[in-house]
Amino acid sequence: MTDGFFTDLGEGWFSASDHTSGPWTPGHQHLGPPSALMTRALERVDGVAGTTLARITVEILGPVPVGDLYVSTQVERPGRSVELLSATLSTSDRAVAVARAWRMTTSDSAAEAAGESPPLAPAHTGTEFDRPPGWLPGYIDAMEWRSLRGSLGEEGPATVWARQRVPLVTGEDPTPLQRLMAAADSGSGVSNRLDPRNWLFINTEVTVHLHRQPSGAWTGLDANTVIGTDGVGTALTALHDEHGHVGSCAQALLVRRR
Repeated sequence: MTDGFFTDLGEGWFSASDHTSGPWTPGHQHLGPPSALMTRALERVDGVAGTTLARITVEILGPVPVGDLYVSTQVERPGRSVELLSATLSTSDRAVAVARAWRMTTSDSAAEAAGESPPLAPAHTGTEFDRPPGWLPGYIDAMEWRSLRGSLGEEGPATVWARQRVPLVTGEDPTPLQRLMAAADSGSGVSNRLDPRNWLFINTEVTVHLHRQPSGAWTGLDANTVIGTDGVGTALTALHDEHGHVGSCAQALLVRRR
């Protein structure tokens, strides 16, 4: 696969390919690629040297169509130590998603580093799996999946590795953070506890916290979905790269019978 999730049309416009299509509704994107596209824009916001993106929250304002999209950015809260950035993803007539990120200055805290989860078994030890029957082609086929525990086709907690088979933007090599954001939204999918043919479990946002920047092509998802008694759930995912634990992801879920 040589075509990316998106083609850069210039002046902030991008054309989404069929690789972005989600598994349930034809013509609507999986949130992974647009999250990564907005992260790409956030990484390019001018700032002082020695800063890092520490938290990214993507709010879903409506279905993201497989079509032409415009990305704009702004600094919502400037500062010398911390800044709040935002990136908005729009069609020709409406905003469909917004990503807000805290960018922080870095310092040397290596001697005090603590609290990380144990590293996952390497990706090459996992079992490769494909798109489950009944799930639509697109994003899932554009990713390589390897399971250490559970998978898209199984209900319950899961630990999987994922990496892109295609670039984020045609002709570009994605950054490790873009790769991580392309995969992070899949935590709720790999750890779902309900039959998607009978239930909806729709996330309204995805929030990623990072205690260090990722590296490499693979993203590890150690995910668990919690379903409450009132039609609300939460998917919680520890995020890893090939060197260990890098951060966490949380997703609020609307749970409802179809």
